[in-house]
Amino acid sequence: MRPDPDMQNSSYNEHETGNAGSRLYADLLLPLPLPGTFTYSVPASLRNEVEPGKRVTVPFGRRRVLTAIVKEVHNRTPEGYETKDILSAPDSSPLALPVQVRFWEWLADYYMCTTGEVLKAALPGGFRPRTGQAAEIKPKTEIFVSLHPELAGSVGPGLLPEKLKRAPRQLEVLLEYLNITGYNGVGAPPAIPKSSLTPGIKNPDPALRALYDKNILVRSEKAVSRLENQAATQKEMSMLNRHQEEALQTIKEQFQNREVVLLNGITSGGKTEIYIHLIKEQLEKGKQVLYLLPEIALTAQIITRLKSVFGGLAGVYHSKFSESERVEIWNRVLHGGDDSYRLILGVRSSLFLPFSELGLVIVDEEHENTFKQFDPAPRYHARDAAVMLASMHGAKTLLGTATPSVESWYNTLSGKYGLAGLTKRYSDMELPEIIIADTRMARKKRQMKSLFTPRLIEEVEEALGQGGQVILFQNRRGYAPYIECADCGWVALCRHCDVSMTYHKAGRGLVCHYCGSSQKPPTGCPDCGGSSVKTRGFGTQKIEDEIPLFFPGARVGRLDLDSARGRRAHEKIIGDFEEGKTDILAGTQMVAKGLDFGRVSLVGILNADNMLLFPDFRAHERSFQLMSQVAGRAGRKVKRGKVVIQTGYPGHPVIKNITENNLERHFNEQLAERRQFKYPPFVRLIKIIVKDKNRLTVEKAAALLAGRLRSGFGNRVLGPEYPPVGRVQNRYVMDILIKIEKGANLPKARSLISAAIAEVKSRPGFRSCQVLPDVDPV
Repeated sequence: MRPDPDMQNSSYNEHETGNAGSRLYADLLLPLPLPGTFTYSVPASLRNEVEPGKRVTVPFGRRRVLTAIVKEVHNRTPEGYETKDILSAPDSSPLALPVQVRFWEWLADYYMCTTGEVLKAALPGGFRPRTGQAAEIKPKTEIFVSLHPELAGSVGPGLLPEKLKRAPRQLEVLLEYLNITGYNGVGAPPAIPKSSLTPGIKNPDPALRALYDKNILVRSEKAVSRLENQAATQKEMSMLNRHQEEALQTIKEQFQNREVVLLNGITSGGKTEIYIHLIKEQLEKGKQVLYLLPEIALTAQIITRLKSVFGGLAGVYHSKFSESERVEIWNRVLHGGDDSYRLILGVRSSLFLPFSELGLVIVDEEHENTFKQFDPAPRYHARDAAVMLASMHGAKTLLGTATPSVESWYNTLSGKYGLAGLTKRYSDMELPEIIIADTRMARKKRQMKSLFTPRLIEEVEEALGQGGQVILFQNRRGYAPYIECADCGWVALCRHCDVSMTYHKAGRGLVCHYCGSSQKPPTGCPDCGGSSVKTRGFGTQKIEDEIPLFFPGARVGRLDLDSARGRRAHEKIIGDFEEGKTDILAGTQMVAKGLDFGRVSLVGILNADNMLLFPDFRAHERSFQLMSQVAGRAGRKVKRGKVVIQTGYPGHPVIKNITENNLERHFNEQLAERRQFKYPPFVRLIKIIVKDKNRLTVEKAAALLAGRLRSGFGNRVLGPEYPPVGRVQNRYVMDILIKIEKGANLPKARSLISAAIAEVKSRPGFRSCQVLPDVDPV
């Protein structure tokens, strides 16, 4: 336990052994990047209010007031310092459950951060007000209007109060109420929101006030949900075909002996319907289900399907909700009742919700690297954390994908995970035809037309001519990756990062995708004064601009991080494409992840090479996954689709595996390489990131740290090296990579790393350095 840092003799005692007494103390989790818990005294006035899982407010330091979570209440008197009193305890019942706290502690231990950092990520900001006053969050209220109870039975469509005959505006409001409610004088008059009563009435408030004064209508204020009503007409579950039924039975059989099962289901095979059958079984047992997705953009399509089966039991949780909405969702998961959520569809932050009866966790598109949190800590992988969360609840985990990660596939080979296959598309639709367009040859023959090969243009024209839709994929947003002077080679670089600035044609000009800074493009070269400053390369904005030049009349949409910034923007873009209002959709990897469009007959991958040639040991794995996934959007329902892959390397092994849909050969090649060079899944990786504003400081600190680490790990320590972008937000960055053999004592390894970091950080010249462990980097 730990005292407040402003107290006298504030040494850190991990295990206090004070005398038991009648006074109560509480060990608290504070949302700070500091290890351990903090001990405060419980004043007599709060003895019955403070208990594990509840929030309390406490003084911290000289002036700060923080909101904390109670971990333990006890009567062990801390030795060596005087404790401060807890200020308030606003919750009537615990906000966090014991299993949640255990999960937070596991995350902090495994991913080498503090429980306070996990707590800060886990709790919605609405539970941690900036003022430090953890008061009850006020419910949203709305004004409701109903007929006065004394008039029940005496007012209806043909029975109107005499006193309104000379008050036409008041009569109009009353008639509108009767029309909306259908009240005929029988039973209690219903209350309706004032907002639904008056939208078509100009300046209704004076008339309403008069009706209140005459005791004809009565006004009331009620608490309402902040969440949009996404109610849908409930339908029966779809019948599974033979292949889906076989996969479902295999999953159930595998769950008899294993905690985790991988469903390797072909694109458009109908994995979602299998999930729905498994979800229904759990809900009927009174259990909760967590359904994880890698992207917010995927939630709109899938929640519509889930609500059509499960109605109000299904809810969504992600970062585009307001803090107040996230608090409401938290409470609807935590507390039972008619409006509680039993099924949550969400992204990685959904792991932190207060599940008490979790029966199943589904991780869809489990291969996606967006399940990994990068900054700030905890730098957790949601797929792996989901497996642990399910284990703590005694629940099962189902991983689903058409292109499994190498690690998950290896776990099925070793017997750690079960495996179920779904090898046929729904309705036995064939996989799309893969067409390779050689860009180097096309350029050599001068056949390229801007971004497009002749074959891609031909296929787009044919698809549009037959009433189909087209997806054009380029995994780079913006208009162009950089601008360059054709005379002297000058490139516009970010002032704060060692990276070129991306040109965005609309709005912000030159933008750094690392720190977000922007500036106007120069009118000429600032180095040589020349006027030949050109854009180089292309992103999704340029594709959107070029499409009308080659396909006039085609309606164009774009789906990337820039176009989908608004809360509902991604839903509108996807909805327009789904409804046929868009003919060609250009997009980044957001278009590749699990979206289901029935009329897409062609997918064009405009530049496969920037993925294949990226300097990372996972580049070939990701290229295979991304291109296979985006190809899977074509020809899902009506007829066989086509995929055109533009590449300068048509004979590349990854291109060959995609063309032949040879998943097994892909895994064999990847596993052979990784076994030879000692990369996951044959070792664990821990990356240590060292940052500082001074280049020399970061180099010296990183060198010292690497030396200390080599004393414990030998030649399994690589680096330090600068990453491809060696300065971000005015901080220089160096990486150290540690390879830990499978079977090694991982807690001991983490302890050695933590000790080495602490030693380096204690040096006077290196106290300004940030040293950040990243366990299982992707």
